[in-house]
Amino acid sequence: MAEVINMPRLSDTMEEGTVAKWLKKVGDKVEEGDILAEIETDKATMEFESFHEGTLLHIGIEEGDGAPVDSLLAIIGEEGEDISALLNGGAAPQEEKAAPEAQAEASVPAQTASEPAALPEGVEIITMPRLSDTMEEGTVASWLKKVGDTVEEGDILAEIETDKATMEFESFYSGTLLHIGIQEGEGAPVDSLLAVIGPEGTDVDAVLKAQSGGGTTASAPKAEAQQEQPKAEETTKEEVVATPNGQRIFASPLAKKIAGDKGIDLAQVKGSGDGGRIVKKDVENYQPSKTAAPAVEKAAEASAPVAPISLPVGEESMEEVKNSTMRKVIAKRLGESKFSAPHYYLTIEVDMDNAKASRAQINNLPDTKVSFNDMVLKACAMALKKHPQVNTSWNGDTTVYKHHVHMGVAVAVDEGLVVPVIKFADQLSLTQLGVAVKDLAGRARNKKIKPDEMEGSTFTVSNLGMFGILEFTSIINQPNSAILSVGAIVDKPVVKNGEIVAGSTMKITLACDHRTVDGATGAQFLQTLRAYLENPVTMLA
Repeated sequence: MAEVINMPRLSDTMEEGTVAKWLKKVGDKVEEGDILAEIETDKATMEFESFHEGTLLHIGIEEGDGAPVDSLLAIIGEEGEDISALLNGGAAPQEEKAAPEAQAEASVPAQTASEPAALPEGVEIITMPRLSDTMEEGTVASWLKKVGDTVEEGDILAEIETDKATMEFESFYSGTLLHIGIQEGEGAPVDSLLAVIGPEGTDVDAVLKAQSGGGTTASAPKAEAQQEQPKAEETTKEEVVATPNGQRIFASPLAKKIAGDKGIDLAQVKGSGDGGRIVKKDVENYQPSKTAAPAVEKAAEASAPVAPISLPVGEESMEEVKNSTMRKVIAKRLGESKFSAPHYYLTIEVDMDNAKASRAQINNLPDTKVSFNDMVLKACAMALKKHPQVNTSWNGDTTVYKHHVHMGVAVAVDEGLVVPVIKFADQLSLTQLGVAVKDLAGRARNKKIKPDEMEGSTFTVSNLGMFGILEFTSIINQPNSAILSVGAIVDKPVVKNGEIVAGSTMKITLACDHRTVDGATGAQFLQTLRAYLENPVTMLA
């Protein structure tokens, strides 16, 4: 399916870009990660890489021409694909969008001309950046600068959690950090007011008022309200924690999460934020009081029932925790997959005796370490080459056959689930697969993985065997056509050559999209997969 590439926003202030140079021409093959063009922004000329692969079918902006952000830059798709609908459909909205803008400019020329003058000289408004091609909102994981700090161009301002990873965000300006518009642990849409940088001593209230009055930043009023915060009751619902004695505690979502992980009672923590609000650093710096234990014991004695026959009396309590950006995106995409793709499931049981023996022999070699999961990944990659129908994507009028194998590996992280992708997995050895999985999974858990390392999968494997799960089903990671669920290896009596003997088995379940993979095709794939796993030497030959 053809992909429309729009003029990207490569800086927080960029409104239009100019194509300085095309590094690909129409008809050229494009791989994911290839540099498409050099684009001149309002700050610098930057390389723009492709997030898609295919053939460059159309160039919408010629070298030397400029266009607003989100204008049609290029189209990438299959060679010979008909893109007339995209070209015709893309032109009308562009014109319709331009007409109201032109009318607005004609009707209020004085207001437009006065907006830039509303900000004092040297003051820069920083908005929530779009750090990935699918990002719609971001969450500030941590601020590396605080209000009053001096900021140099290139300094890291904050760590921002996107729908794919937590990434460092650097400043394009020098000055003093005058205002923070989004607190740690809070999320906001792309282009919301993130911070204000300018000369020391600038009247921040006037800047925020000018920004909100000009209507250029939707979150400016919110930032102003956060700064004032006159009453505890105005704090957002997600920040309130109720204790058993009815005390209300105000804490940031990140502070609550850290306290929960460390087992810290927020009632014992003194908040340093506005209105006594508990923030991240308060929890991290908390030292338990020596008098806390007697106080708890005394409270327990006071609340003990008077009569021994009285029934226990308690208070219902609950906590509402704000969903992270990653959690919301996971929910959205899994829901879309489950309700758009007709899932069905096929389960087989695999004899793992030979696999266990082969793994033991391999791991006896110097500097060699492979896991059962590595063997499953290798077997899947080889089976996909023999059953290309499983290595496909549904595309409405067409089915896209992927001739490469990019293996997605589901990894559990604190916020949910991410899927790092091992590129060209069929070309890697068992040990190379093991190294790649360990590296990607480790960086995913530490939030150091790059967005492009979680894109482009053609098949996915999810393994819960290490948690003792015997059998389960997974939701397909679209646009894949299938996902494999791997259970635990179980020692049990099995029948071999007419006799009951001790053996080891493992259940695996293939979830298939019935639009692309029929039952017989899925069954044949599992037969091939079983053959590789039960005879690992065939994967090494």
